[in-house]
Amino acid sequence: MARAISRNKKNYRPTKKGAGMTKAGVKAYRRANPGSKLKTAVTGKVKKGSAAAKRRKSYCARSLGQLKRSSAKTKNNPNSRIRQSRRRWKC
Repeated sequence: MARAISRNKKNYRPTKKGAGMTKAGVKAYRRANPGSKLKTAVTGKVKKGSAAAKRRKSYCARSLGQLKRSSAKTKNNPNSRIRQSRRRWKC
């Protein structure tokens, strides 16, 4: 079962900087959960059909569902964590 990692400044990016986990946060998570395949966000330019492009497409589809299920306040706020994260992933 997955163990939680501390939600500190080192492990999570602030909302204004795109939300999501930092490289250090992913390392900490993987240490706490051996065998995990968690990776950081796909933020750069990717080749069509590449593994990174498929991860981005999958994340964008998943996060759109999260956005749709969130409150109206979150949906309409451009600075909400989900909106910032989707922007960082270039959804």
